[in-house]
Amino acid sequence: MPINILVNGAFGRMGQMTVKTISEYPGFNLVGQTGRDYDLKKSIHDSKAKVVVDFTTAEAVFQNSQAIIDAGAHPVIGTSGLTQDQTRTLSKQCAALKLGGIIVPNFSIGAVLMMKYAKQIVKHMPHVEIIEMHHETKMDSPSGTALRSAEMLAEAQQTVNQPIKSSRENIPGARGANHHNIPIHAIRLPGLLAHQQIMFGSEGETLTLRHDSMNRECFMPGVCFACEKVMTLDHLVVGLEEIL
Repeated sequence: MPINILVNGAFGRMGQMTVKTISEYPGFNLVGQTGRDYDLKKSIHDSKAKVVVDFTTAEAVFQNSQAIIDAGAHPVIGTSGLTQDQTRTLSKQCAALKLGGIIVPNFSIGAVLMMKYAKQIVKHMPHVEIIEMHHETKMDSPSGTALRSAEMLAEAQQTVNQPIKSSRENIPGARGANHHNIPIHAIRLPGLLAHQQIMFGSEGETLTLRHDSMNRECFMPGVCFACEKVMTLDHLVVGLEEIL
């Protein structure tokens, strides 16, 4: 039986591509397209959507996610900007309803593999920094992918970047943002889409993992996979790597 899917944020670039992909994908039934001025919860009930994909804004994503869960639909959240406290709140909501959901910092399979293997490398090369590069219209910095990468690295290696060596920033922020003791450097320029490097350093050598998204089509297999897999879950998970 086809899965009824609603796309929230359907009128942005990612939303439009997701609408096209969902409408053409066997086993999916596109039942709704919503945006900023819609009553999301009512739209979910009216359309009988079972899964809602959210590509909106950091300012709206938490409220949208709560509305999706309250309506009894499975959230597939591609919007970055959720805090750890907000994620915990959403996780409790899903657990109370035994409702599956997924928050996805990056739908690219290549990016997920980069993070997966970075967890293995950091165990042997615990000095690491992240450089993320995105198009000039991306609103949030650092990216959700970079934040998730830092969290995964810190989980895999508790002594990451230890000992901390003192240094002086002649200009505040020169060493990047610090997340779990991992510097993250964010670049925003025309001509870029979504790119990330995880750079490891050891005595006399460096190792760099790099992923480049050349177009938004590369995210669509991950979106479809998440929409299928979320129907089998009874709790909220963070990261596509959790369901691969």
